[in-house]
Amino acid sequence: MKPATAAKKLGIYLPAAPQDFQDSEVTRAEFNQLQQNPPEWLAELRRNGPHPRPVVAQKLGISISGLARGGVTEPLTTADITTLLAEPPKWLVAERSTHAAVRKQDLIAKKLHSESPKN
Repeated sequence: MKPATAAKKLGIYLPAAPQDFQDSEVTRAEFNQLQQNPPEWLAELRRNGPHPRPVVAQKLGISISGLARGGVTEPLTTADITTLLAEPPKWLVAERSTHAAVRKQDLIAKKLHSESPKN
């Protein structure tokens, strides 16, 4: 698979990965090995970042769109995320509230859909 695909599946920010990872295709066996026995560079990226947008959004409890609305365009490190969570700016409080409301509505809709009679 392409390095970008592997990075996405591993939950890492590709430009922060070692150059040899960025430049070479990853076989399924290599990918499985990376997942089962991550090398130090991979463990370090997962632990401290910089993290890709989906990971940042998940750690902050907001959507990827919420990151954009909050003006977060660059990858964040774990320290950056911790700082934001310790003293959340107004945009983050609002986005977390919005995200929670949307998730609640999604759960209600899913429950109603599963209870509806099937044809």
